[in-house]
Amino acid sequence: MRLRLVLDTNVWLDWLVFDDPGVRPLKAAVAAGEAEVFTASGCQQELERVICYPLGKATLDSSARTACLEEYRRVVSLLQTSPRHATTRLPVCRDPADQKFLELARDCEADFLVTKDRALLVLARRQDPSVSFRIVTPEQLGEVLTQGFPSTN
Repeated sequence: MRLRLVLDTNVWLDWLVFDDPGVRPLKAAVAAGEAEVFTASGCQQELERVICYPLGKATLDSSARTACLEEYRRVVSLLQTSPRHATTRLPVCRDPADQKFLELARDCEADFLVTKDRALLVLARRQDPSVSFRIVTPEQLGEVLTQGFPSTN
């Protein structure tokens, strides 16, 4: 069974721009077909906006931004929000801009929401057992991938 994942914008920047070693196990799992990554239009729009910001030494020119976004679109599955999940109660993130990642994780029936965002990680510490996905850092997901994710088949 393939893992179903949602990545927040910072994790995508680590993947696409910074080549952070913390996301390499994630990238390898996706490349091997062991994981599928989902996005929704609001999440994609946020990445498209953020990737244009000055990113320090990694600030991207137009062609580099285009290449990053092409890689992103190659990797993700775009989810059209499913109303059948809209009634599932979610924790409320103190940063309203991050709520869309929780909603996407719910709607695509993700196993994990992978984030480095403090507001989302606070929710991980008091995760509601009725929520079907776990909120983890890239490093925590790497540990799960190393140990093997239990199959439900």
